[in-house]
Amino acid sequence: MSNTSRLRQRRSRWRAVTFVAMVGAFLMLGSPAMADEVGEDEPFKISGNVKLDGEALEDVRLTVTGNGVDLEVETDAAGQWRAGVPERDTYTVTLDEETLPEGIAVVDETGEDETPNEKEVEIGPGGRVTMNFFIGEGERNTVSFVDQLVSRSIDGVNFGLMLGLAAVGISLVFGTTGLSNFAHAEMVTFGAVIALLLGVTMSLPMWIAIPLTVVVSAAFGWALDAGLWKPLRRRGLGIVQLMIVSIGLSLALRYVFQFFIGGGTLQLPGSNAAQIQLFGSVQLSWIDLASMGISILVIIGFAAWLMLSKIGKATRAVSDNASLAAASGIDVDRVVRIVWIVAAAMAGLSGVLYAYFRPGIKWDMGAQILLLVFAAVTLGGLGTAFGALIGAIIVGVMVEISGLWIPSDLKYVGALGILILVLLFRPQGILGRRERIG
Repeated sequence: MSNTSRLRQRRSRWRAVTFVAMVGAFLMLGSPAMADEVGEDEPFKISGNVKLDGEALEDVRLTVTGNGVDLEVETDAAGQWRAGVPERDTYTVTLDEETLPEGIAVVDETGEDETPNEKEVEIGPGGRVTMNFFIGEGERNTVSFVDQLVSRSIDGVNFGLMLGLAAVGISLVFGTTGLSNFAHAEMVTFGAVIALLLGVTMSLPMWIAIPLTVVVSAAFGWALDAGLWKPLRRRGLGIVQLMIVSIGLSLALRYVFQFFIGGGTLQLPGSNAAQIQLFGSVQLSWIDLASMGISILVIIGFAAWLMLSKIGKATRAVSDNASLAAASGIDVDRVVRIVWIVAAAMAGLSGVLYAYFRPGIKWDMGAQILLLVFAAVTLGGLGTAFGALIGAIIVGVMVEISGLWIPSDLKYVGALGILILVLLFRPQGILGRRERIG
């Protein structure tokens, strides 16, 4: 055999080995996580077994919610599951009966529980708790697809209105300055942290703490523009440099929040308000209803300000063409300063409402929804405030509805998928204007 043939054989072997190694690595990365790997970095654990007559039931889905936690876990081949949570508190564990074998359901041992597939567990001093369901033959407590769709749609509208408050602000900033402000996420977190300081640390009533939070957030926006953004604009920094500064500011503020409030989840007063049965399977707390009402009122007030007030018309003029607006006698710097104040105030309010919706306050809570906010702005049309609002509602509804088909950990994928599809056919967004190139 010639040296050339041997060399070819060696290359073929190495290619085969490399291919097998890559496939193996792909399968290992793509395989679903075992039950005991869900939340493994968290200090406290909730675990259990799902068995029928001593035989393990595999791939049964359970969700763990409460105290800002929303985890989804499946049982392994031994019927075991385990989820890590950040706080020693009370959590709700729900077993999805649709993932049980046909004719099998969660059975109520006492005969008094209307929802035997849903139980509350409290983590004790040991930091661990075990909770098992009694499985047997019986009728399932199921909710129709239509009821689930309606319930999730309403939750999506609530979430979308919340996103809209943040998205409108970031869209205004982009429209008047051209800056994609990554630190806007920390303005959302700032609002929640200030509400925590006023409502919990200082024990002010929340009906006083929330308006004060909006005022403090507005002052924070003014300080950022006066102390950072305006001096950078005067030095003639380009959009790319300003965007990099916003990323650095975002990281700095995020870890400042972590230093002061820690890495856990903190709650605002009233976050555990009882659910009210409205119709069908739709349940909302009075906090949810108030949140939706506040969001709608603020958005209506913002629309009136933008369309009817003198400064609102000037803001739209600067957003359309800053140079032409300046030539027309509009004080562009003053308009930009007001835009920063309004954007920060709305972001702060969004942070408070999101802390109730989630529920809970974490040092990186704003960063968790930043991608959705950018998606809403892009979907509605860059630089258009009303487009950002429409995009936010669409994104919010899609995020909640997608949970009917995909795991909760991947529910943001559905909204981003819709974003990609819309931009493929309408790159300027829903209300954006097509730009001429060349």
